[in-house]
Amino acid sequence: MTTPPTDFNDRMLSLGLARVSEAAALASALLIGHGDEKAADQAAVNAMRDQLNKLDIQGVVVIGEGERDEAPMLYIGEEVGTGQGPAVDIALDPLEGTTLTAKDMPNALTVIAMGPRGSMLHAPDVYMDKLAIGPGYPEGLVSLEQSPSERVRLLAAAKNCTTSDITVCILERPRHEDLIREIRETGAAIRLITDGDVAGAMHVAEETTGIDMYMGAGGAPEGVLAAAALKCMGGQMWGRLMFRNDDERARAAKAGIEDLDRIYALDDMVTEHVIFAATGVTDGSILPGIKREVGYLTAETILMRSKTGSVRRMRYRNPIRFSPQPRYAPTS
Repeated sequence: MTTPPTDFNDRMLSLGLARVSEAAALASALLIGHGDEKAADQAAVNAMRDQLNKLDIQGVVVIGEGERDEAPMLYIGEEVGTGQGPAVDIALDPLEGTTLTAKDMPNALTVIAMGPRGSMLHAPDVYMDKLAIGPGYPEGLVSLEQSPSERVRLLAAAKNCTTSDITVCILERPRHEDLIREIRETGAAIRLITDGDVAGAMHVAEETTGIDMYMGAGGAPEGVLAAAALKCMGGQMWGRLMFRNDDERARAAKAGIEDLDRIYALDDMVTEHVIFAATGVTDGSILPGIKREVGYLTAETILMRSKTGSVRRMRYRNPIRFSPQPRYAPTS
């Protein structure tokens, strides 16, 4: 009898991770445009969990759907997998963009990353101030200690262009009004997104998106997922946790965070090689969404390994063997 390997075999696990991401996307596909965020999210959670438990891993969810008492499945600290094989950390968002899915708006994704045990920052569920740029620039060209306008000017100089040629991606939130105003005063363009800041940060590493920089405050768990993606795609990223009250500081302490003011570079958030998979749910600038045909659903997944820098795009045409009606009753 062959003993499962105990080391992190990213090559062998990568296809399994793609299946996990695909399963979550396909499960949520029938809820696209139905106006029920909770049902879409639950469908993705259930499918992702089922597929994870088929993998020969000793997995622990370090970035998940919240604390154990707040989430019925895939909570932080939940153990997944068969219990055989390597010990791994898992960061996931079964449906990044629940509102986008419910309203059939662009850029909803299923997202998951996996690395050796202890390789990912256990980020608490608080805000994180984020900054990301694509590959090919000098290390430390921009930083969170600089003003937003200075970051734009330095990036423009490095690209040998004017600030009006720079495009910055930002979540459209009231908290970003001052940030948006300062960046626009430089002449730079801004692409506002309503949700989905993992995809927003990934945009800086995809030339076809036209995004040069990502800035702004979003969820810290999503920051770790974005760092995992950029570790595979190339680029630089920084994050600093933000706390609004003592309860959030206590969450950080529970997660093992000692220096509350620390600025984390990409390699601080993801310390070892990882694999990353994302599947499009609705059409977006990185991935097309689920396509419906008679008897089939077709999904496209991006699968990446930081060890090799490989980026695969895979199309999966899946026969529909279930009722075309949603399995999850709309919530009241």
